[in-house]
Amino acid sequence: MADSSIDSTPAAEPLLLPATSADGARFELMAVVPATAWQRLLYWMPAMGIPARHYLPLAQALAARGVAVVLHEWRGIGSSDRRAGRGSDWGYRQLLQDDLPAGVAAVRQRWPQADCLLGGHSLGGQLGLLYASLHPRDFSGVLLVASGSPYWRCFRHGGLVRLAYVLAPLLAGLLGYLPGRRLGFGGNEARGVIADWARSGRTGRYAASGMTQDFERQLGALTLPLLALRLQQDWLGPAASLEWLLRKLGPGERRVETIARDDLGGQPADHFSWMGTPAPLAARMADWLAAADAAFVAGDSAAG
Repeated sequence: MADSSIDSTPAAEPLLLPATSADGARFELMAVVPATAWQRLLYWMPAMGIPARHYLPLAQALAARGVAVVLHEWRGIGSSDRRAGRGSDWGYRQLLQDDLPAGVAAVRQRWPQADCLLGGHSLGGQLGLLYASLHPRDFSGVLLVASGSPYWRCFRHGGLVRLAYVLAPLLAGLLGYLPGRRLGFGGNEARGVIADWARSGRTGRYAASGMTQDFERQLGALTLPLLALRLQQDWLGPAASLEWLLRKLGPGERRVETIARDDLGGQPADHFSWMGTPAPLAARMADWLAAADAAFVAGDSAAG
């Protein structure tokens, strides 16, 4: 890890970074940086249907602990200039090959010396791992929150979950998009995203329409250190789901910690409630990064 620091000035509002994808789609990243010199930068990917701005409390809590955070905006959500519909569709391919490279490039241009990590919530964590498997040398670690494979066999009521993976693509195909806001699940999602997501839910394997990469093989070669925070009451991200996802990865540091209600001051430790009280999760992340720094320094001293 580089020993130089990046200077910063405190900002009351997040810094907005415009990004343009290879196919012309436009969106804005939201950056929150520490008020003092820093080196670590976490590129954070939201859950399905959640605008980037909802993660500002997490970004601010991490920035208070010396970690800069850049919040990605998914296509079709928030600041994105696209909206899913019959005439506007995309899938994992566009997210992984067009949007994420554009966002990461904007970060690299603004802070070329930053030590970048990838992180994400729920589907954001899954796509973060897929992106890391495509670009493993570009990042120094991965942080997951309430993430895991959507494979139906990992859930308590797996039969109903499997049925949802059949019905959701059918509904999206019929309407031209999945009306997630009306259904109470995600946002208004592109039918291509729903098709890729549902396929992984039915099969337990990752693939993206239009991409030839063997993600199962590439995940098996991914050795980046990883911290996964699981919420104890999270029925959308049960332990079996996280275990299935982590078993896909290659050898490396894999730390799993469970967040309980007591850790959140009595708030439910479920898939979304933690977003209202993110400081305890930010503390776990910052402690893990500090331990990694200490181990690096110790190893470097021993080698010297």
